[in-house]
Amino acid sequence: MMAANLKPTESELEILQILWEKGNCTVRDVHEILEKNKDAGYTTTLKLMQIMHEKGLVTRDTSAKTHIYHALVNQEKTQQHLVDKMIDNVFNGSAARLVMQALGNHTASKDEIDSIKKYLDELSNK
Repeated sequence: MMAANLKPTESELEILQILWEKGNCTVRDVHEILEKNKDAGYTTTLKLMQIMHEKGLVTRDTSAKTHIYHALVNQEKTQQHLVDKMIDNVFNGSAARLVMQALGNHTASKDEIDSIKKYLDELSNK
């Protein structure tokens, strides 16, 4: 099964977020970051990362005693895939409904609203 066709679990996405931000990490590095936000056992983090390796979501360098993990899946492509699935499954294919729901539930800063307006203007001019 190719990684591009996989839907990472919520826990796998948390680990991928860390690897996308930090780059190469050991299990200990990832575990210490996860532990700041939730009660996560080291062996659980290790097992998740081993499963992610088997699924093709991450690669690991085993040349040293401590294995170094790196995300194999692209952050933008993964985000786009998940958003596409959400639009199809939750919002009946309507990107507008997703955007209105997101903006209605979360307070956007003035800079974020300006960026959204600029993006919409660019889309309108295409």
